[in-house]
Order: sequence, then structure tokens, then C-alpha cells
Amino acid sequence: MINIKKIYANGTDEEEFFKQVAKRSGETDKKVTAVVTEIIENVRSGGDSAVKAYTEKFDGKLPQYYEVPRDVINDALTEADPAFTDALLNCIENISDFHNRQKSQSFINPKENGVVLGQRVRGLERVGLYVPGGTAAYPSSVLMNAIPAKIAGVKEIIMVTPPLKDGTPNKDILVAAALCGVDRIFLSGGAQAIAALAYGTEEIPKVDKIVGPGNIYVATAKKLLYGIVDIDMIAGPSEILVIADDSAKPKFVAADLMSQAEHDKLASAILITTSEKLADETIMEIERQVQPLARKEIIDTSLSDYGAIIICGTREQACDIANRLAPEHLEVLFENPMEYIGRLDNAGSVFLGDYAPEPLGDYYAGPNHVLPTSGTARFFSPLGVNSFEKRSSFIYYTEDALRTAKDDIVLVAEKEGLTAHANAIKVRFED
Repeated sequence: MINIKKIYANGTDEEEFFKQVAKRSGETDKKVTAVVTEIIENVRSGGDSAVKAYTEKFDGKLPQYYEVPRDVINDALTEADPAFTDALLNCIENISDFHNRQKSQSFINPKENGVVLGQRVRGLERVGLYVPGGTAAYPSSVLMNAIPAKIAGVKEIIMVTPPLKDGTPNKDILVAAALCGVDRIFLSGGAQAIAALAYGTEEIPKVDKIVGPGNIYVATAKKLLYGIVDIDMIAGPSEILVIADDSAKPKFVAADLMSQAEHDKLASAILITTSEKLADETIMEIERQVQPLARKEIIDTSLSDYGAIIICGTREQACDIANRLAPEHLEVLFENPMEYIGRLDNAGSVFLGDYAPEPLGDYYAGPNHVLPTSGTARFFSPLGVNSFEKRSSFIYYTEDALRTAKDDIVLVAEKEGLTAHANAIKVRFED
């Protein structure tokens, strides 16, 4: 029996539940931080030998090769199931089309007085892509991270991924990497791989930014190394919020809640609805649909601990709660869902209507599936082309233009007590 909570929104009960959900993303375990800190320092000083030692320690044996040879990558693509390759190519087409529209433009702004201002936009030099291995290997994550990087103009993408137990790479990951144009792939995982990307080793190049999902050790390493290298975001457990009225189909709602609950026992799946009938029928549908699912135990735990069905008075109230939660994934199953886009300000990605379920966004539609979690959609945005760009401004002034501006600049500089700043202006106009 699925033990998902049913809560009536009264300003108190739902808030208590939201506090419980928020605890999933609490402070990182101090023991994990200590372990990761030691790994980082050892890799910083020991380079590849330290990385390989940790690989042997944590994965049981060294892989067949450290860097995956190009012919192995090409063979994986050649030998792949054609239907799988075609599916990935269709995904790539949609993801590329969406992200090509995000490209920023450099600009130059010449003025009548001879002043020239502008901005130059270009891709980062080198990006590291972390891809989990084993049973948590997701080719879709390769697509979502590598494609916007390529569109941004990143010159080189370095992938790190743990080897399988037999020491070989996951072939599905290799296929996705080949199709996306990943440049080099190293068989290494965990915090040691993150440290290697951040500092560089004899063989693994130092990168400017690290992206991609991972376990608590990977996430902690990214957090500790932020500043040495840029990162995509500090990701918490996955979450979905469905807001629905009495027009929603219970079997769709149930299926969509479970699609996120199966990720992790810490995942959160919440339904907010104006219809108690929908609430009750959704619970029955969950019980019916969960039985044959492969990850039933994970779904049971997730829905029992961090799932809920919240009954509220109006659609507007449901929208207000959604903005308060700022969920990673937000499904709008209202009668006219398009009417509510302007009301929903805080969400990583919004899915509108009966036929835009969350997995559509995970794989195929085009928008990125690397999304802010744990309420950070209030101020963070999804991964995109801009995540892999850097900008520099440029300024050119003529002598006459600076003469016109000099008194204002000197006055402000002297108000701030920065007399050398003021002098750098004044010295240019001394007799």
C-alpha cells in the first residue's frame, strides 16, 4: 500500500510538510566533506597516479585503459542498435534547435563623439563533463550537457565516467558522446575525477567548467572546487510538482508523479489540486500502476517520505504555492494550461497540458533537463548555451570624449577616497 499523504491547504499543515521536504537538501555530511577534501588534495599533489589509485580502490580494478581510444568510441557507435542511434539523433535535433535560439550576440556601439563601446561573447576554452556509470548511466545527460556547450563554441569537451565492473566503458554513453562530438573520454569517476578536471593532471587537461550529475561525493567535490573552476550548479534530489484541477486525468497524474519518484528515495513528488475526487483517484491509480514497475521500492519510499497530495481552494492558490516551492519540474494540468504561464514565475521547466509529461523534457522536446532544484529556481536558471559562454566588454574613448567626462570621474573618485583613480584621469590633461 502506497502511503502518500493527503493534506488540506490551511497555511499550516502544508507548510510543515514543505519544511520536511526542504530537509533533504541540508548541510553536506561532515564525514563526506572530510573524505572528499582528502581526495582533492591527493589528486592535486599526486595527479594521475592518485586518480588511478582511487579508481582501483573504489571500483575494484583499473580499467582496460585510462583514456578511451578513438577506435573504441567509433566501434561503439558502429555496433550500436540502429533504433537507439536514431532515437538519440532525433533527440539531438530537437535539443540543438532549441539551444541554437539561446546564442548571445557580440555587439559594438559606436557613438557620434568617437567613443566605441561593445561586448565580445565567446565559448569557454575547455569544459569537463561528468557522466555517472553503472546502473545510473544516462546517455540523455551527455546530450543535455554537450550540445549547448558545442553551440556556445566550447573548443574542447573532456568527459570523465566510471568504468563498468569489468573495466570497460558503458557503450551507450560512448554512443551519445560520439554523436555529440565529445573530444576525449577518461575512465574515472567520483571526487577524484572532479579534482583531476579542476586542477589538471599529466593526462587529464585542466578545464574551465565542470558540468554533469553525480553522487554525494561528486556533488561535494564540485562544491568545494567552485572558484578553482566553474560548475553548473549544486543539485539536490529530484522533484516534481503537479498542479491540477478536475479536468486532469488521474492515471496521467499518477504516472507523472511516479516518473520522478523512481529517481531516488529522496525524490519529491507532489500534487496540488482543487479536486478531492482527483486526489482520491490519483492515489488509487498510483497503487494500480506501481505494481509492475522495476523501481517500485524506491517509488514507495519516495512517495511515503516526501510525496503528498495537497487539496487547495482555487487554481490561483495552487499557482501561489507553486511559486513558493519553485520546483525543478512543474506540470500544469488545468483545463486551459496556457493561460497560467504568466503566473508561474519560479520553476526550472514548466510542462503544459495532458500530453507534455515530464519525461518528454528529460529526453526529447528540446529544453534542457539540467534544472535548478530545492527551490533555487527562484534565482537559478536551467543549463543552457549561456552557461558555456563568457563575455568581455571593451571601451574606446577619444581625447575629447574623456575631457568631457573627466570632471565627473574625478569627483566620484575623490568622493571614494581613491586619489590614484582620479590622478589617472587628471594626468592626461596636465600642461
